[in-house]
This record gives sequence, C-alpha cells and structure tokens, in this order.
Amino acid sequence: MFATLLRQPPDSAVLLHLATDMLAAGRLVAARASTNALRPLIGEVVEFAELEVRLLMNEGRSEEAAQCLDRAIVRMPDAVALRVCRAETRLRAGDAPGAASEAAVAVTLDPDHIGAKGVLGMALIEVGWLRDAAICLAEAVRNAPGHTLYRMALAHALDRDGCEDEAVAVLEQGFAHVPKDPSLRIAAITAEMRRRRFDHAEALASAARREGIADACVFGLLGHALSSLGRHEEAAEAYAEALKLAPEDPYVRHLVTASGILPSASRAPAEYIETVFDGYADRFDDHLISLGYRVPGLVRAKLLAGLPAEAREGAFGPILDLGCGTGLMAVVLSDMRLDGLVGVDLSKGMLAQARTRGLYTELHQRDIEEFLAHDCRVWPIIVATDVLCYLGSLATLFVLIRERLTSKGRFLFTVEKRVPDVSEASLDNTAGWSLHRLGRYVHTESYIQSCAAESGLAVHAIEHHDMRLEAGAPVAGLLVVVGRAGLDG
Repeated sequence: MFATLLRQPPDSAVLLHLATDMLAAGRLVAARASTNALRPLIGEVVEFAELEVRLLMNEGRSEEAAQCLDRAIVRMPDAVALRVCRAETRLRAGDAPGAASEAAVAVTLDPDHIGAKGVLGMALIEVGWLRDAAICLAEAVRNAPGHTLYRMALAHALDRDGCEDEAVAVLEQGFAHVPKDPSLRIAAITAEMRRRRFDHAEALASAARREGIADACVFGLLGHALSSLGRHEEAAEAYAEALKLAPEDPYVRHLVTASGILPSASRAPAEYIETVFDGYADRFDDHLISLGYRVPGLVRAKLLAGLPAEAREGAFGPILDLGCGTGLMAVVLSDMRLDGLVGVDLSKGMLAQARTRGLYTELHQRDIEEFLAHDCRVWPIIVATDVLCYLGSLATLFVLIRERLTSKGRFLFTVEKRVPDVSEASLDNTAGWSLHRLGRYVHTESYIQSCAAESGLAVHAIEHHDMRLEAGAPVAGLLVVVGRAGLDG
C-alpha cells in the first residue's frame, strides 16, 4: 500500500502510517493533527491524497473531499486508489451511475484491483444491474474472502436477483473467514427471518450464541425467531440478554417490553402500549415513512370511494380516529372539509405530536375500548389504522363499535393478516388470531367475517394490501369496512 513512500523522508512515512491508523481507529482529531503536520513534508503521494480525502469524508466535509479528489486525480490520473475513492464518495452521495463509471475506469486501469471490483459491484446494484454486480462482487470476494462489506453486498445482489439460497450460502461461508464479526451472522439471520424460515433463523442465532459472538442484535433476532415459533418464554430470555448488552437501546427495550405479553392474552396490556409509544413518538413518523407505510392513504381512498358525491363536495363527518397516534390520518384528510375530527390514543407522547398538527377538534388519552364504552356519541365514520394489531380478540371492540355507529355509519380499519409460517408452530388454527412477533396480533379474514357477524356488524368490503415493510419484506394486511347489520347503508 505504501510503495510510493519509499521516495519520501523516513519521518513522512512514519507519520502517514500513524495518521492512517488513527483514521481507521476513528480518532479523527488525532488523524487531522497528524495530517496537518505531514502536509508540508510530503510531495505528490497517492496515499496522502487518499488519506486526506477519507479524513474529510469522515469529518462530514463531503464537498471539500470531492474537490480534493478532483485536484488529486488531475495531478495523478492513473492512480487507481484515487479513482476507487472517488467512486466511493459518489456512491455515498447517491450518485450510483457516477460511481459505477468511476469504478469502471479504476477496473480498466487495474483489472486485479479488489477495491475497484467491489465498489463497481456495489454501484451496479444501485443502478439495477444485478447479474453484473454479482459477477464483480463474486470476484472481489474470491480474492478477499474476509472482506465483510463485499460479501454482504454480493449476498444482497443475489437476494434481489431471486437467488435467495445462494445469498444465504454466501453469508454463511463468510463465518469461517471472519469468525468474530457478528455482522455476517446478523445478515444471514435477517435473511432467513425475511423468508419466514424462523427455524433456520433460530438455528443461526443459537449457533452464534454458543460460539460466543452474539451481540445485542443477535439476541434480539433470536427473540424474534423464537417468538415466531411460538416459544415465547425462550424469546423473553433472549430479549432480556439483549437488554443486558444494550441497556440504553430503545429498540431493544421495545423488544423486551413486547416479550412480556403472554401468548394467550387476548390483547396487549395498556401499560405496554404506553411504554412503547411514549418512547417512540418523536421518531414515529420518520420510521414509518422509511418502511413504506401506506395505510392512511389506503383508508382515505376507501373512505372517499364510499361517500356520496354530495358529501365529497361538502363537509362530512365527524370522524372518530381510534389509536390516532401522531395524527397521520388527520394529515391525509387535512385538505377536506370535516365536521370535526376526534382522536383517541393511550400514549401521551403520541398525542403531544398529534396536537402540534392543529387538525383535531378533540384529543383524548384513553384506551379505545374504554372510550367507546363511556363516550355515548354516535359517529358516521370511525377509523382505526394500525391499532387493532394490539388486540387479539375483536369481539368486545366490535360490539362497542356497533353501538357507536349511526345507522348508515361505517367503521374502516386495518389488521395484519395472519399467514402460515414455514414452521406452522406459532399458529393456533382455531382462534382466528394469534400473537405474532414484536407484540402484535395477526388475524384471519374468516375471523373478521365471523366476529363481525356475531357482533351485529355487516362486512361491506375486505381488501388485501401490503401495509409496510418489516425486515425488508412486505407485511400483509387487510383493509376492512363494516357497518351495522340489518340497516340499509
């Protein structure tokens, strides 16, 4: 790596080695001091230019890093390391075509350069050339089998190209090359979770634990897998281990709280919902958006489709928003004339976020079933988006809903759809609902139909939709519209 330093004074070589080591260790202040001291002592050296660029990137000075690279490449156009570095900066900036072009130049200059092949492969993934990406990355991995980033990128390319078994195999083959690095284990476990192969995920996570390389994330994933297999007590133990390793991590704390729900319980405890969402409120919207969350828009479209033309053109409502959270449903309805919008949620933190939107006429911190039991108003429209996943049995709620709907009123809600796991171990095939991982309940379509009928509700529509992503895979759900049975609506 430091061949060009042979022409430099010995002190320069030592300083450059030290500065490079400091940067690799994340000691940015010390690396900057060494680099500043080195600059007047050193001439046109590729390694120093690369060090300076990477240091600027790590300091968050991306524009300066790009300018520094451009100047260095003008002076040293055949320096492969600088071309690779520029490809990396472009990839980091979201310019995948530019990164691929620059990496291709580097490969042309040195066809055997591992970094050039690796970065080219990662850029090709982003532009959608998955087969070519896999070819480049496979070569990089053959020459550097212990390079975790390239191996994970190869698995990603294969997975996106539909070669799921090959992707997992690539990850597992890396265990021997980097036995103490948990990142490949985490990627493999997550891949199996995404495929709903929870028994495989559990085996991988348990092996990592036996080998002493499990971190908080591995224990968390182990808990996911065990919970999905119906082994809830073991899942709780795994989540507790994760908490010991990462006591301040809010996601780990969420997992531990979720594990406290007994699988036989017909709903999540109120204190669980409060605990989870009070700590989640300030990042709730950003997180859901990042998961491709689309439920409020789906409910809006269904609501409008069911309204008479005159109602769509004028004011309608009032609307009761059960489990309103931060008010995302209010946002998608904010361009309409409403005769009032009332929100109900257990979480004080979520309601505080909803209040800042200024879209609700009333907000109530109550359990939704308690609110319906004690507030005697009737509503033409009631909505519940992503809240019934915290109820297993819907019988009590549906009876209350029937009492709170006007004669032609509609209740629009979503549930997560229960689908068979590979193992089938976590499903009770008679109940119509079951506790799923992360403390949420899933329901069958037949259960919704029968429970509604028994509660005096008529099902007007059931639509199948993907609600969001979880572990990179779509979450199947049902969008349902019900009204009071026996009444013309």
